[in-house]
Amino acid sequence: MQKQRLWRVILPVLLAVLVPLVIGGTAFAVTSSSSNYKVTETQFTSGTASKSCSGSYCAKVSIGDTAVGSATGTANSAKFGTITNSDPLLEVIVVAGQSNLGTLTAETTATKTTTVKVRNYLSGGYVLQIIGDPPKYNGHPLDTSNTPVQSVPGTEQFGINAAENTNPAVGANLVQIPDDKTSFGIVYDDYKTPNLFMFQSGDNIAHSTRSSGETDYTISMIVNISNGTPAGRYTGDFSAVVIPVY
Repeated sequence: MQKQRLWRVILPVLLAVLVPLVIGGTAFAVTSSSSNYKVTETQFTSGTASKSCSGSYCAKVSIGDTAVGSATGTANSAKFGTITNSDPLLEVIVVAGQSNLGTLTAETTATKTTTVKVRNYLSGGYVLQIIGDPPKYNGHPLDTSNTPVQSVPGTEQFGINAAENTNPAVGANLVQIPDDKTSFGIVYDDYKTPNLFMFQSGDNIAHSTRSSGETDYTISMIVNISNGTPAGRYTGDFSAVVIPVY
């Protein structure tokens, strides 16, 4: 009787890593000042926490909120309402998703999902990358593809995408929070097609070309093995790297 071979894969949850971009020279158009007074932002709102101050006096200006909401053009967006913070912001949150790994067989595809939430403010956008090595055991990494391919059980494969798939049934399309009028994340073509997967460490997975509200990206991972894949405990570590653009 042929002895049964077992494979086990462990994929830790993605870790969020913030990589600042070094740039030369920064200009802010939010401050007006003289030798005696300074206005941190022009104020025509009510309920704001911003103040106009000199060395001895401070004033909070209130003329009522005449407009609240946002406006979007082809290249820029603006928000109207109370005074906003003048500091750039890049926020990245990684949420563990569903996992169906365990002991692998050549007849089924193992899957895992992780959600990466990104929003940015006062920058020209961002780029989301996934960095890491494919799962490996005893020096043997699982095969990857540098072009999008279908999941084929019985063929050694490791790949990811950021789409809602039906074969296997895993993942979700990106979600703009609160909507696509204020959030502008985009998945790159190689990783947005349902049922097609690939992986190259450091690839650009998604991006925004402007300041954006929250975009939730669901990253789906697939693992397939063949009868010739060495049996063992396969492990892989991955990081979500978000780079701001100015």
